[in-house]
Amino acid sequence: MTQTAKLLYTARTHTSGGRQDGISRSSDGRLDVKLSPPGGAGIGTNPEQLFAAGWSACFEGAMELAARKRKVTLPRKSAIDTEIDLVLDEGAYALKARLNVSLPGLDPEIARGIIDEAHQTCPYSKAVRGNIDVTVTLI
Repeated sequence: MTQTAKLLYTARTHTSGGRQDGISRSSDGRLDVKLSPPGGAGIGTNPEQLFAAGWSACFEGAMELAARKRKVTLPRKSAIDTEIDLVLDEGAYALKARLNVSLPGLDPEIARGIIDEAHQTCPYSKAVRGNIDVTVTLI
């Protein structure tokens, strides 16, 4: 980041217990979740689900900005189905991601331009660029 970067927000959480019957709470109390391992019998969510939810929400915001630049309104029924895979690759854990974007009623060329720009500007997309395999598909 540059020295002129302006801090907009800081999210603060406290997590204890990790994936195995842990808890995570935000400093403002709005997030209070139980954690469980992926695919396990626990009653909580897991980090991969939280990451998928955060990324798709952020990506939607980036699409809104890209659409506004084009003087286009995103469809009310736009949606993103995000899949985060936890994989074991040569003895090390890694992530893979798929963002399946639905923009019903938009011209496919315009929709693709909005999606491509959002993938370049979304902070989550920028954070993982070059670190994990990501596929962004217009469905």
